[in-house]
Amino acid sequence: MSSAIDKVIDDNKINTALLRVLADNSFDSIVITDATVQGKIIYANKAFKKLTGYDPSDVIGKTPRILQGVGTDKKVIGRLAVALKSGKKFQGKTINYKKDGTPFIMYWRVSPIRVGKTTEAWIAIQREGSFI
Repeated sequence: MSSAIDKVIDDNKINTALLRVLADNSFDSIVITDATVQGKIIYANKAFKKLTGYDPSDVIGKTPRILQGVGTDKKVIGRLAVALKSGKKFQGKTINYKKDGTPFIMYWRVSPIRVGKTTEAWIAIQREGSFI
């Protein structure tokens, strides 16, 4: 029995390491938020800094709303909120803002990270669409 448990633990360590390598080396920005109503950022990769100008360490504990501004489409954000509330995937585009205030079009997909039937976190894959 002990060797079976050890194998599961070893497999989980490998899977975790694999996911970390994939996310850290992705050309796309990847952000993971917790599953709370606030949706606080618990992970952001290096591509997030390239996309937004925010260092990942600066956004941990904050919400992705730090990217929103006057030009952000409230209808798109409303669709996102409905999808999150119902535990469904979301895909959209809107104007967001870099750390220096520069607007950009962001395309993103958000998917739940589930353990069984429980959503434990959300992962967002983001990329810049074009310059404004």
